Formats: sequence, structure tokens, C-alpha cells
Amino acid sequence: MSSTSEQSASSADPFTPPDPGQARAHRAAASLFRIAERHAGSDEQRRRQVHPAVLGPHEAVRLVSFLLSGAAQLHEGEPEVDRADVTAALSLVPLVRGEMDELEAGLLQMARGRGMTWQEISFGLGLGTPQAARQRYERLVGRTADPATD
Repeated sequence: MSSTSEQSASSADPFTPPDPGQARAHRAAASLFRIAERHAGSDEQRRRQVHPAVLGPHEAVRLVSFLLSGAAQLHEGEPEVDRADVTAALSLVPLVRGEMDELEAGLLQMARGRGMTWQEISFGLGLGTPQAARQRYERLVGRTADPATD
């Protein structure tokens, strides 16, 4: 049996567990579509996420990455991405990571506040167990805690 046949057979077989990586990738695409459709369907809705006059750190890193990879094209008269641009983007990565950690910790707190179980949260994060989700939350809170309050 070919791997394509095996995949289609296993996806139709209720006794074969799904491949976690494929399931996570499918959920990621479906998640982007759902949120875009429900909360970013108009220009006005999309603009509320971006300050029109200031480039956020995550946007800067993404822009440099997209320009380097060819996923975005330079506009006429725009300078080529150089080593200093790449260094600047790399310098922002820790800040972006910290912002993501804070965002994730806050989202997890709000999910719990809305009555979601660690099992549900674990599924959303693509983790194997509720314990893994709880431990992830605890690590995030430890990394994002304000040192002035400790």
C-alpha cells in the first residue's frame, strides 16, 4: 500500500489515531481562517491590530524575513535588505518572544477564567496532556513575572 493510500485509509479508519503533526497543521490553517473570517473580515477590523504610524517588533521581524525569503517584494526605490537590517531584526527576536510569552500567558489565564479545562487548553495548544498545558502556563508565568513584584 502506498503512503498516500495509507494516509487516506488511516484518515477514514476510526480505529487509527490521527497523526498529531498533521492534525496540528490542519487546526492551524482552520484557526487562521476562522479568526480571519470572524474578526478580520474588513479593513477596519484588521487595522485595529496594527498601529498605522508605528511598526511593531513582530511586524519588523516578519517584514525583514518576508523580504529576505521573497514572500514580499521590495517597492520601487526601497533599499535592499542588508546585513544591518537582518541584525536589527535578530535583535528584536527576544523582545518578540517575550511579547508572545506574555500574550500566551494572558490568553491561558483568560481561557481558565472562561471555564476552559486544562484538557481543552492542551488540545488547543497541541499538547498531549492537561498536565503539559498547566506546566507550560507555569513556565510562561515564571518567565513573564515582573521582577519588581517578586
